[in-house]
Amino acid sequence: MPVRPRGTAAALAATASIALFATACTGSANNAAADDPEAETTITFWHGWAAPAEVKAIEDNVARFEKAHPNIKVKVVGGINDDKLGQALRAGGSNGPDVVSSFTTSNVGKFCASGALADLKPFIEKDKLDLDKIFPKVLQSYTQFEGKRCSLPLLSDAYGLFYNKDQFKAAGLDPEAPPKTWSQFTEVAKKLTKAKGDSYERLGFMPNYLGYETVVSHYMSQWKHGGYFDADGKSAVAKDPAFAEMITYQKSLVDSLGGFEKLDRYRTGFGDEWGAQHPFQTGQVAMQLDGEWRLNFIKQAKVGFEVGVAPLPVADDEIAEYGKGYLSGTIMGIAPQSRKQNAAWELVKYMTTDTGAVVNFANGIGNVPSTLDALKSPDLKFDARFKTFLDIARHPASTTSDGAVNGSAYQETLQKFAGQYEKGQVSDLKKGLADTAAQIDRDIAAAK
Repeated sequence: MPVRPRGTAAALAATASIALFATACTGSANNAAADDPEAETTITFWHGWAAPAEVKAIEDNVARFEKAHPNIKVKVVGGINDDKLGQALRAGGSNGPDVVSSFTTSNVGKFCASGALADLKPFIEKDKLDLDKIFPKVLQSYTQFEGKRCSLPLLSDAYGLFYNKDQFKAAGLDPEAPPKTWSQFTEVAKKLTKAKGDSYERLGFMPNYLGYETVVSHYMSQWKHGGYFDADGKSAVAKDPAFAEMITYQKSLVDSLGGFEKLDRYRTGFGDEWGAQHPFQTGQVAMQLDGEWRLNFIKQAKVGFEVGVAPLPVADDEIAEYGKGYLSGTIMGIAPQSRKQNAAWELVKYMTTDTGAVVNFANGIGNVPSTLDALKSPDLKFDARFKTFLDIARHPASTTSDGAVNGSAYQETLQKFAGQYEKGQVSDLKKGLADTAAQIDRDIAAAK
């Protein structure tokens, strides 16, 4: 199961920790020529996984790498978050990692711009890798920034809709026909909701931005838009009507299900997102926006109802794009201070581009494979429902968040405004989006 936090809290934590990377570029990507990849050597690999099954999956992959590269030994260190990683890269020295992985894809822009991770272009060109034939376009997008590629994808996440088929049946809904448009979704969510005094016996869906995974970026993936920034690098959130449409819809969903205050009181009674008492798993919420990893959690929690999965709905006038979703994932790169960058590259290349390695790791932790060949591999071992997430990952209209020189800060600024709007603290949406765009532009200018 995944151990990294996701959602608003994760974004805030990531921004706090990523400040450490600003002064991290004490090494040089030119170290690529300083070592012999055929020499006997030991490299250190830092990753963030900590759960036993995930650690085992990493170690199994490393063991296969060492068998294929008998001259390279890998010292694996798990449970490393971006805060620890940033401190090590800032400090430099020989005790730090050679290879690193991170769950914070939204901060790749800062990783690349600050030099926190080494430029991989020389290695890719040396091995004549055609990334267009290896990785989906979206994954290529979130692992580089402004032409500089400082990371490669290491598994990915696709977001979709989980729903309680038993509760669908009880509400007179067809469990084999989940809603495909947001207007349908509102009606279904209302039918699934059962009031209990000034609270709920069951809620059809928790739409609040404070809810698990219901953040702006995940919602926005289901509206067709031109990106968070225009061609000049300025914030597009006030210019592109899709942002106003999404925020307006989300507010209407909040209001139709009882209003922010009532919903938020109910939300405070939810169990932990990563525990057995997750509100979807307990039946408190009938539909949940979530990633593919939830299937493993559902299995581990031994829920007593039938679970359905589907893509999230799309805007009513964009039904042709139904099937798309939000994509993110884990990234992998090389520490610029490493004196063993050629050997480090061999591990990065193996874990991110070798089909067998990617498939085995995906099977081990229940995430979506990150290469085109692995996505269609017959060796993937998942139940039939997982195919929904594979299809979302392959969908040509699936999207991710744009990179920025200050990482996820622009997302948090937009999220803050959207949260104020859903609560009714701000009523002028047009002005609010214009002010938000201006703040995003100021923050990016300051970061440069």
